[in-house]
Amino acid sequence: MKKALRFTRISLKNWRNFSNVEVALEPRVFLVGPNASGKSNFLDVFRFLHDIVTIGGGFQAAVSHKRGGVSKIRSLYARREPDVSVHVTLGDDGSPSQWGYDLSFNQEAKNRPEIRSERVIQNGKPVLDRPDWEDQEDPERLTQTHLEQVNVNKKFREVMEFFASVHYLHIVPQLVREPDRSAGLQNDPYGGDFLEQVAQMPVNQRKARLGKICDLLRAAVPQFAEFKLAKDQKGVPHLRGKYEHWRPRGAWQTEEQFSDGTLRLLGLLWAMLDGKGPLLLEEPELSLHPEVVRFLPEMFAVINIQTGRQVLLSTHSKELLAGEGIGLNEVLLFNPGQEGTTIKICSDLNEVQDLLDGGLNLADAVIPLTRPKDISKLKMPVE
Repeated sequence: MKKALRFTRISLKNWRNFSNVEVALEPRVFLVGPNASGKSNFLDVFRFLHDIVTIGGGFQAAVSHKRGGVSKIRSLYARREPDVSVHVTLGDDGSPSQWGYDLSFNQEAKNRPEIRSERVIQNGKPVLDRPDWEDQEDPERLTQTHLEQVNVNKKFREVMEFFASVHYLHIVPQLVREPDRSAGLQNDPYGGDFLEQVAQMPVNQRKARLGKICDLLRAAVPQFAEFKLAKDQKGVPHLRGKYEHWRPRGAWQTEEQFSDGTLRLLGLLWAMLDGKGPLLLEEPELSLHPEVVRFLPEMFAVINIQTGRQVLLSTHSKELLAGEGIGLNEVLLFNPGQEGTTIKICSDLNEVQDLLDGGLNLADAVIPLTRPKDISKLKMPVE
C-alpha cells in the first residue's frame, strides 16, 4: 500500500518575515514563537500552493487577489535578490524526496506577477524546468504556472492533486452562528459556510461522521448527549445539540446557543475526519479547556496513523506542548531578528535538551524561549 504524501522539507526566500529559511517537516509540526514572528505567514505558504491549483484560483489570483501582489508578499529584508522563492519537497518517511516543486516569481513592468522559474523534480530527475524556449518566444506564458494547467501537468499531476488537498481551518464561532456574514463563500476556512458543508455531505456519511464526533464531544463537553442536522423553514441548515437536563427528554440547543469552545472543537473534529491532505491549524487551543487541549496532540497522532494526514499548527499553549509523545524534531521555534525570522528545530537546540535533561517538560523548556524580551514594560501605568 502506497503511503500518503506529506511535506518533508520547505525552503523560503523573501517570503514575508523570512529572508532565507530551510527546515525539515515531520508528520506533526508545532510552530511556536512570539506574536508577529511569522507563524501565520509560514502556514500561508501552504495555502498559497493550494490556491494556485484550485478551481477559480491560479497563480495570478493567489498572488494579487488573495495576497495583495508581489510587493505585499516580498520580505522587507530582500535586497540584492528581490525574487520570492518557494521550494517544497514531498514524500514519506521511507522516501522523503519523491517530488520537489520550486517556484520563483517577481512582478513585470505592468506590476503583474511573473514567474522567474518553475521546476518539478521526481526522484531526483527534472520533469519540468522553466522558463523554456516556448516561454522565451511568448513571455505571456510566464503569468501562469504549468502546475495549474491540466493540459501540461499530466507528468506531475500528483503534485497538483496533493497541493489541492491542503486544508486550512481557523473557525470563528460568530461566523458559524451568523453565516449571512459570509454569504456566497465556499469552503470558508473561518467557518462561514461550515453548516452548509455539513449539510452537503451524503446522509449516511454525514451521520457516521457526526456519530464519531458525538462520542468525542461527550468526553469533552459536560452534559452533552447528541446532536443532529436539521433545516429550518427557509431551508437553512442548523445543528441541534441535546444536553442532559432535569427534564426527562433533555434540552435541545442550536448552534446559536453553543459555546465558542464547543463550536471550535466541533469544527476541529470535523476537519480532522475530513480528507487526507495536510491540515493547517492556527492556535487550535483557543476557547478550549486546558485538559481538552492536552489531548489534541494525541488526536493528531491518531489521525496521522489512520490516514497518513499531516498536521501543521501554531500554538502559544503550554498545555498543548505538554501532551505526551511530542518529539523535539516536531517543534519549530520562530525567532524574529534584524534580518528576518529564523526557524530552528528544537532538536537542534542544546539549551532545550539541557532543560529536558534537567527535569523540565517540553512546554516549560520551549515556551519561555518565545517570551518577548521587554514584556515587563507592558505593565499599565499607575495614575
